[in-house]
Amino acid sequence: MLNFFNKRYFILFIFPLILGGICVLSFNPFNYFFFNAISLSLLFYLIYYVKKKTQSSYRKKPFLKNLFFLGTSYGFGFFFFGFYWIAYSLTFDNSFKFLIPFALILIPLFLSLFFSIPIIFVGYFIDLKISSIVLISLSFSIFDFLRSFILTGFPWNLWAYSFLWSLESLQILSVIGIFSLNLFIISLFFLPASIFFNGRPKYFLISFFLILSFINYFYGSFQINTQKLVDPQKTINFKIASAGIDLSDFKDQKLIIKKLITLSEPQKNKNTIFIWPEGVILDENLMKKDEIKQLFKDNFSDNHLIVLGSNTKKVFGKDQLYFNSLLVLNRNLKVIHQYDKQKLVPFGEFIPFEKFFDEIGFKKIALGYSSFSRGNNNSLINLKFNNQNVNLLPLICYEIIFPKLVENKIRQFNFIVNISEDAWFGDSVGPEQHFTKAIFRSIETKAFTIRSANKGVSAFIGPDGKILKTLNSSEFGNIDMDLPILKSKKNTTKKSLIFSLFLITYVVAFFVLRKFKL
Repeated sequence: MLNFFNKRYFILFIFPLILGGICVLSFNPFNYFFFNAISLSLLFYLIYYVKKKTQSSYRKKPFLKNLFFLGTSYGFGFFFFGFYWIAYSLTFDNSFKFLIPFALILIPLFLSLFFSIPIIFVGYFIDLKISSIVLISLSFSIFDFLRSFILTGFPWNLWAYSFLWSLESLQILSVIGIFSLNLFIISLFFLPASIFFNGRPKYFLISFFLILSFINYFYGSFQINTQKLVDPQKTINFKIASAGIDLSDFKDQKLIIKKLITLSEPQKNKNTIFIWPEGVILDENLMKKDEIKQLFKDNFSDNHLIVLGSNTKKVFGKDQLYFNSLLVLNRNLKVIHQYDKQKLVPFGEFIPFEKFFDEIGFKKIALGYSSFSRGNNNSLINLKFNNQNVNLLPLICYEIIFPKLVENKIRQFNFIVNISEDAWFGDSVGPEQHFTKAIFRSIETKAFTIRSANKGVSAFIGPDGKILKTLNSSEFGNIDMDLPILKSKKNTTKKSLIFSLFLITYVVAFFVLRKFKL
């Protein structure tokens, strides 16, 4: 066994794996946020311990190699236990089951680089001083930011998402954005590591961050309690329908449409925008059938619009491109607006490096699988409805996790509409974690979010992040609300610039503290 369970292997592999794994308990649906504080604080001391050991029992082993193993183990635990549910989506088609080991092992291993690289960097400077906490918080924050962009990005379970329990603490998001708050919260989670420090400076550090936390909490509380609706007489009635459809039932498209129409309970004299989930219509040609057209004509009126998800096709010369689309339809099934999804799910909606996989025979294994194409239209949905001008920001499924997509600097929107298909992830924690991101997008934009998810959480979310009405993943039926048309705002707070200023502040603080040996 070569002493696999000796002290060194425990320190570099087993213990950091456990520390990374327990972080899943900090996020929805568990929300025990203190596990992140325990995990990161012990990780801090572990990095310091390995550095000290490099000078003794580990001296024959390269320091960087030890830190790489430590960071990779921690990252693998974080992403494996946090994202295991990704593999669920590959169990519904035998053609894709061979990708399950890739999803469970290789993806977490790749993502673990976003921990191992900053840990290697920090390892050179780390000691039991305030400057070390500043540096490691800065490094982790930068790599969380990079994780949001590299290879289409995957900003899932940022540390800030574990603060869902305190909406008051999250209201600052509308000013500084998710990445700035993420940096501050990372610092808070590393703060307990200061118990290992000596001297008075650590008490100053603790006091400083606690005072900022209380100020932020009271600011958020004030914002929630004083928030006023602008012209609440101008409202739009939205109705969310959720049928809890199993993936195996999508073969009978007519049955699904009938079910959703029944659950929608349309009132012909009431002006309503109906929101159905993603992927309701697998083939847009279905809407050309007389039988389907008649169903809509018989049940809906000119007072209604229907928003739903559909697979669509566009022909460009000899090429046929397929899109995951959000459609706005009237009772005659005329397409009022079409939005094509921009952020596609890797290995779900497209295959990264698809040409390479084709060369090794992937399409033969996957029965000729072809990726969806990315949409290039990022415009809002502008509707004239019930004598009101209404702007909707469409986000399909996975897109809700990207803060950048709600930072619209050119045009304004009144509501975020998020449609999703969460049946792919079964009864795992995936659908609950997915729903969390919608709450954060509402707070960031101070806008209502209307979310319709099949086998996931459907809800109306207020501008302060409060859940107004909801249908859980196990429920089906409809919920409706008359939502006020809030005065739309250009999201021009330049949150990226604010984040840059936060980073610069941390860099300056590090060098100043280093100079004074603090």
